Amino acid sequence: MIIHFISSLLIVVAAASAAVSQTYILDMKRESARSDKFTGGIQKTAFVPGDPNIKVTINVPAFQMTLWQSGKEVKSYPIGVGLLEYPLAISLRKGTSIEWNPVWIPPSSDWIEKSSTVKAGEIILPTDPRNPLGKLKIPLGYGYLLHQAKGPTDMGSLVSHGCVRVLQRDLYDLAEKIVAARGLDVSPEQIAAAKRTKKTLIAQIEPGLPVEITYDTMVIEDGDLHIYPDVYQNKRNTIAYLRAELQSNNVDDSRLTDAEVKKIIAAAKGRNRFVVSVADIETGNAIRRGKVIPVIGQAPRQTPKTVPVRKRRKA
Repeated sequence: MIIHFISSLLIVVAAASAAVSQTYILDMKRESARSDKFTGGIQKTAFVPGDPNIKVTINVPAFQMTLWQSGKEVKSYPIGVGLLEYPLAISLRKGTSIEWNPVWIPPSSDWIEKSSTVKAGEIILPTDPRNPLGKLKIPLGYGYLLHQAKGPTDMGSLVSHGCVRVLQRDLYDLAEKIVAARGLDVSPEQIAAAKRTKKTLIAQIEPGLPVEITYDTMVIEDGDLHIYPDVYQNKRNTIAYLRAELQSNNVDDSRLTDAEVKKIIAAAKGRNRFVVSVADIETGNAIRRGKVIPVIGQAPRQTPKTVPVRKRRKA
């Protein structure tokens, strides 16, 4: 029993060391995979066990992670992302394993140096209350992880030191779909036991699972323009960016004035996004028909909040 645990621990440490040695290239021009220009309109599908053609995409400003199978959307999950000073790396990454009851090895980072409870390189066991990873993690290379959130308040928030936080139920769901799609060498009984206990269980993902992380504050999905808050203050919510997004999707923006563009961009702030159909943009009804709704979740249908239109003063 002890030998098995030590062997598992050594595997975890080796995997973590290999992950830290990986490099990545930041790519701020990478666009949301959900854009109509790529999907032709999002097609949803039921998950198919045994079909290994899966990938995960993350759009940071949307706080949204999506699982795709054979080019169709299986499911989307709300997430929490890195703090402003520890932003999530915009890049194409790979999930290398699924680890239930993971150990945590604090990285060599300034926030760890300031900690009075842990040290860089220390092995923090899943039974240790200092371990912040929860019940499951999926390493993405270079120390970045998908791991369990602390709770619902993490969703739609800048909360981590560069990792993606996911609700436990959603992380379990994603992990089990990856296992079923790829036929990973781990049984339902082993997974169930890992959920009940704090014994580490590891399933290697070979080849690695593509995880595409984007930073797209403006994207047309299923015929609707979504404008998300510029959470990392990258100056992406501008008139030029919006018109470029519309034009790259062959949307006629001639009836949308710059003054109107400024209003709808300004509406996407805090935890709210602005949504309007392409048809309403082309008919000049973007302000009147557009809605401000939460980035995470939906606004009540009966009381949609619209962008206020200032009344002109009488001469």
